Amino acid sequence: MQSRSRALLLTLVYLSLAVGCGAAFAARAEVIDPSIDRSPVDLALSPDGKWLVTANETSGSVSLIDAVAGRVVDELRIGSHPAHIDFTPDGTTILATNQWSGELSLLAIREGKLAAIGSVHVSGHPQGFAIAPDNRTVYVGLTAAAQVAQVDLRSLSVVRRIDVGNWPRYLTLSPDGTRLAVGSSGDAEIEVIDTATAEPLYEEPLANGVNIGHMTPSADGQYAYFTWMIYRTNPITRDNIQRGWILASRIGRVRLDGASYREAISLDVPEMAVADPHGLAISGDGQRLVASSSGTHELLVYRLPDLPFVSTGGPGDLIDRRLQRDRDRFSRIDVGGRPMGLEIAADNQTVYVANYLKNSLQSVDLKTKQVVREIDLGGPSTPSPARQGMAIFYDAQHSLDQWYSCHSCHQNGGINSRPMDTWNDGTEMTLKTVLPLYELTQTGPWTWHGWQEDLDDAMKKSFTVTMQGKQPTQAETDALIAFLSTMPSPPNPFTESDGTLSAAAQRGKELFHSSRAACADCHSGPQFTDGEIHDVGTGSKSDHYDGYNTPTLRGTYRKVRWMHSGRAKSLERVLTDLHSPEKVSGLPKLSDDEVADLIAYLRTL
Repeated sequence: MQSRSRALLLTLVYLSLAVGCGAAFAARAEVIDPSIDRSPVDLALSPDGKWLVTANETSGSVSLIDAVAGRVVDELRIGSHPAHIDFTPDGTTILATNQWSGELSLLAIREGKLAAIGSVHVSGHPQGFAIAPDNRTVYVGLTAAAQVAQVDLRSLSVVRRIDVGNWPRYLTLSPDGTRLAVGSSGDAEIEVIDTATAEPLYEEPLANGVNIGHMTPSADGQYAYFTWMIYRTNPITRDNIQRGWILASRIGRVRLDGASYREAISLDVPEMAVADPHGLAISGDGQRLVASSSGTHELLVYRLPDLPFVSTGGPGDLIDRRLQRDRDRFSRIDVGGRPMGLEIAADNQTVYVANYLKNSLQSVDLKTKQVVREIDLGGPSTPSPARQGMAIFYDAQHSLDQWYSCHSCHQNGGINSRPMDTWNDGTEMTLKTVLPLYELTQTGPWTWHGWQEDLDDAMKKSFTVTMQGKQPTQAETDALIAFLSTMPSPPNPFTESDGTLSAAAQRGKELFHSSRAACADCHSGPQFTDGEIHDVGTGSKSDHYDGYNTPTLRGTYRKVRWMHSGRAKSLERVLTDLHSPEKVSGLPKLSDDEVADLIAYLRTL
């Protein structure tokens, strides 16, 4: 009965795509340039262990690898910025999110080749997803929309949108499919949702949390495990960094069967910290938990049953010394590059790694703690200057004792959810929101106060002051600027498909540029900044500099905090209180409808 149901499901899917798949199959003839970096960000292993697939971010493709032969047998372009990939539990279908094109792609393996069988437009920058045991229901995190889309694979449609916290990048399901855990990184919390009702059951806060990574459930359904980092509001000094009082890495877990305070372990080793933990996998026998430390180029391998998880009052600032002394309980495997997504094979010994910067899929043996096979996915033989700069950006070894990277604060070149002290304004503890790095060369002068007019000097200060690391060479500085100069801003999911504005956004645009709101007096030009310093009454006595540099409004939709201090947690508060026209320019107060229209426009920038 089960096999007939699966066959019917696939038949319905294929029939429903008879027209739409023509273009997808026509793309089969396309040959992807071998000199383009693949940058695999995630991978999946088929349930029968025969196939591996990778989601390649920069080439917009999926690679198919014969797991036994250890070679790439096919590659197919699917969309813009693939982010996550997995097989359905029955192994018949491959799903992948395309973050920038807002799609969930469906693929199948036919005669050793990849075939596109359809897609679902979900919008909102889809990233992580979780597939229910019924092989039909998929929950997709929509990072820009603060929602989870429930997708039905039979009808290829979004059947429900569930409002969650900000930046739901990754999520996981209990093995029976009844509980959904969502990592809302923008709000530093894990939300547990009843999938039958789509209602939240409880929320578990992660105090000072940032950058929640991959999530995976325990086999018994009791826990959802995840990686994340914390930021503490302490002055950036060598002692504070080495104590784990600035940025630090964690693995945590929350209960899926009832509310209970989160439990966690600290990952950082004195003088040799861990940075940017991302991927996470648990072996089938429940004995090993493996995480990728993408900023320090390694896998972290733990003996799971007796990991010293601590809830209230813990877990402490540094790794539990009992783990540090026992290599069976904790070990580190250097794999180089930037390890991201992970899968553990059925033998409970082989770990497959998507290595972003190496353009490769690696096979690691947990017994010998060695990379035993590396499969090249394609890419240039010599990295470009921008690619070299990318490697520096993601490398925590440029900071003191490798505690954090540029990416730790500017996730993938963007922002994080907390105001931070970076010392770039010459004072301690004047916390400011992290500015995005997109189109950086077009938005000078730099820093919130606009005192920095030399981008070369700004890069060097970031390493020596904010990161307390060594002075970069001029070649390293040039490479980093080359990378940032070519870093594109993600496409805006709030614009209409044809590039036009909604009626509300059009009214907001007219208001923005009118003397009624006078926004464009300062937020002008293609980047919506005049590059000038203004005193608009938002400063504090602790500021070393007077006035603030007009920030770009590009990517406003991505933010969860506004203003230099992060005091505003909504655009409504910005426009009606802290930065309202009456306070900035002495103009009459905006009406509720005008505020709504203006917000609709700002979200399209």
